[in-house]
Amino acid sequence: MSNIKIACATLNQTPLDWKGNLEHIKNAIKEAQQEKADLLCFPELAITGYGSEDLFLSYWFPQKAVKQLQKLLPFCGDITVAVGLPIRIQEKVYNCMAIIENYELKGFVAKQFMAIDGVHYEFRWFTPWEANKTISFDFFGKDIPLGDIVFEKKGLRYGFEICEDAWRGDARPGFRLKERNVHMIFNPSASHFAMGKTKQREELVSRSSLLFNATYFYINLLGNEAGRMIFDGEIMVAAKGKLLLKNKLLSFKDHQVKYFELEDSVSEIIGIESDIDKNEEFTQAASLGLYDYLRKSKSKGFVLSLSGGADSSTIAILVAEMVRRGVSELGSSIFLNKLGLSYIPKSDDPQKEIVGQLLTTAYQASDNSSFATFQSAKTLAESIGAEFKHWEISDEVKGYTEKIEKAIGRRLSWKTDDIALQNIQARARSPIIWMLANINQALLLSTSNRSEGDVGYTTMDGDTSGSISPIAAVDKYFIIHWLKWAENSLGYNGLSKVNGLQPTAELRPSDNQQTDEKDLMPYAIIVEIERLAIRDRRSPMDIFLILKDELDLESETLKDYVKKFFRLWSRNQWKRERLAPSFHLDEFNVDPKTWYRFPILSGGYEEELKELDNY
Repeated sequence: MSNIKIACATLNQTPLDWKGNLEHIKNAIKEAQQEKADLLCFPELAITGYGSEDLFLSYWFPQKAVKQLQKLLPFCGDITVAVGLPIRIQEKVYNCMAIIENYELKGFVAKQFMAIDGVHYEFRWFTPWEANKTISFDFFGKDIPLGDIVFEKKGLRYGFEICEDAWRGDARPGFRLKERNVHMIFNPSASHFAMGKTKQREELVSRSSLLFNATYFYINLLGNEAGRMIFDGEIMVAAKGKLLLKNKLLSFKDHQVKYFELEDSVSEIIGIESDIDKNEEFTQAASLGLYDYLRKSKSKGFVLSLSGGADSSTIAILVAEMVRRGVSELGSSIFLNKLGLSYIPKSDDPQKEIVGQLLTTAYQASDNSSFATFQSAKTLAESIGAEFKHWEISDEVKGYTEKIEKAIGRRLSWKTDDIALQNIQARARSPIIWMLANINQALLLSTSNRSEGDVGYTTMDGDTSGSISPIAAVDKYFIIHWLKWAENSLGYNGLSKVNGLQPTAELRPSDNQQTDEKDLMPYAIIVEIERLAIRDRRSPMDIFLILKDELDLESETLKDYVKKFFRLWSRNQWKRERLAPSFHLDEFNVDPKTWYRFPILSGGYEEELKELDNY
């Protein structure tokens, strides 16, 4: 077997950024050429970006992608390059990899299976290619083969499984590639990040190399490409069931290139082991997601209503980590330049100084806010270098209350108007914090979490106000534990006061001793119910029977929790429809635009909950 040097490149692309996307590809090709690589593979849909949505359905968009491919040919001397793009043939669009060798286009391989679960809606845009079928495609007057094709480089045969192709069991293309005696299989992907998902990919890649007796290459897209999904830029190589190469995930760079020399001595190489920490994964992914969202939206920074509680404090730390991690990898000059900022840090603590430039926080006190949460917010903001402002909203709340009392002809009371009196406080905070964001030309960060989204424990146009909701796909139980980890493992001592507080909305008078879990149920229980209800799509009865055996709870208490969850879930779909865009960070989320669709109006599980009552 010949020796061959393979390069795998991950890219941080953006839909409709034709120039930027092409530059990233060209820079990676140049780097691979300088390293004398024989073959370079890019991820799926690298030319356009995966998140181009309904642009794929147009005629002009795939046509322009093909023109971009043509522009790449002069840069592909003395190297083979595989790059992804959409190809339209009459009424159908195919997800393809183009193979260029020494300035010439050799062929296209088309994806055979579409991802249609979770965040993926590929059947809306693409048509699956038929196995063993090949046609000719007119590429500027030249007939180019397109379809189910294998290629050869330095006497080694290679083929492709494009992302979802590899997850289809016995039907996957890898089995036919094995029959065609390929030595290498490339899996160019656009696989969204989720905590813990890299372990599944490791198992797939290692198992595939053994199953197909081929060296298996996995190459994923990178970054917050289009707003919601984050790609981790994973690159892996495996042979004979062993993982041989794996890169550092979630880079702040525009591209990464990793190299692997395929030799006869693969059997002598010891496989590597990777260490996966969910807290670290979350921090890195959310930090990169915030950075890409900030720079791609061309905003000047962030504004955050910092309550001193868990959710807003989590987001403040994530912005600080965005700066720390980005500056560490890129350097402060490149980090700021990519944001379009010409600011030059002048102090001995550039990280803290940059946070102060990018993050403005505000504590907005009502009559029911406590000194403890004010101190918590102030201490945290000052510890990370964020600008801290504070004001009271009592006059605004009083004005709204008196106006409505005059209109309806009666006084409001906590006994009869509890929800209205809570919500007006949250809503009174929204106009002024939006005003500050507008003045700063900044993104307003919404603080909703997934557990609140499940049960609607949030005030629409109040605490849901924002341009982006970074933690809306993460449960509160995880956030509470992550904050303690961030204090101890990341060294954020300013979290000590936050971690000493019981989560509370602070919207009722203090003598009520309001807490989130008192209003709802323990967050640990919400997590268990939502996993079964939303992720696993179980019925209320199924959930009760499963948790009855797993949790140390009285049956009637558990029934009450299950019923409360489903009633609140059904009643609050309209809120989930209106939440600000959020990052997909966990194995599932409740965003109806990306993961879980549910009717706004429904019967609310009435019959199913009656069955639970009668059990």
